[in-house]
Amino acid sequence: MHPVLSLILGLVLAGFGGEMFVRGIVGVAQWARIPAGVIGATVAAFATSSPELSVSINASLAGAPQIALGDALGSNVVNIGLVLGLALLFGPIQDRGKLARREFPFALLAPAATFVLLLDGSLSRTDGAIMMASFIGWVIVSARQALRERHAAEQLFAEEHSGKAGLISIVGLLLLILAGTQIVIGAKFVGELLGWTPFVVGATLVAIGTSIPELATTIISRTRGHDEVGLGTVLGSNLFNGLFIVSIAALIHPIEVRLQTVMVGLFFGLLTVALAIPNRSGRVVRSRGFVLLGVYAVYVVMLLRGQSG
Repeated sequence: MHPVLSLILGLVLAGFGGEMFVRGIVGVAQWARIPAGVIGATVAAFATSSPELSVSINASLAGAPQIALGDALGSNVVNIGLVLGLALLFGPIQDRGKLARREFPFALLAPAATFVLLLDGSLSRTDGAIMMASFIGWVIVSARQALRERHAAEQLFAEEHSGKAGLISIVGLLLLILAGTQIVIGAKFVGELLGWTPFVVGATLVAIGTSIPELATTIISRTRGHDEVGLGTVLGSNLFNGLFIVSIAALIHPIEVRLQTVMVGLFFGLLTVALAIPNRSGRVVRSRGFVLLGVYAVYVVMLLRGQSG
């Protein structure tokens, strides 16, 4: 199949898969009596981060863990700057379940910790173990919160039986993963036509391709009035990318990379998360969407200037 057709097919699959995935996840959350935002930040986030995990493992086993690091950092900027920015254009997002109190400190910690650990020019296996321990700590905090909130969960909209809801979410996820794969194929082709370096292609077009599951999930959940699913999925995915996926890559193969090489990704990853923090009333206002999209545009421009410099 021609790469351009792969790109078009991926976009179509993302639409269908995203709708099914959101409907199934909310149904599972209702059945389990766990807030949909918690499901989004854990189960859905892990599932939608599977493309990045695949890239990370394959790249590290091939002796090129820098690709895994670049994809993870790039995907995090895409998740907040582009994905959440686009979702906010449909209106403000309300953090009904106080998700921000639990997730945002960890989301800010991930790029800051990566910066500190990269000061010596590498992410060793010991560094990977430290990041994995931080990730496990976040999972424990999220699990305890889910148990506390289980009996207070809202009845949302799905009336699916648990088995049907689970099946719908699995089929939707498979479509999203296939969509991401097809879009990555098309993105690489477009990047080569434009003459971009592999790093820039990975940090922009490939990162967008592997973030298609988050994009589809967030946009569709937002348009259907389930803000907490999209917000939770984006934040959780960033934590999976920044802590779990990078740590897996480092544990498989130490990552030797100059700090200057990844500073743009780390800086904008931290900046976009900071700009997405809700206000005192738990709302991320619509104007933040325009700011995030502007920041993402600056990020892409800086990457392109860096490759030509």
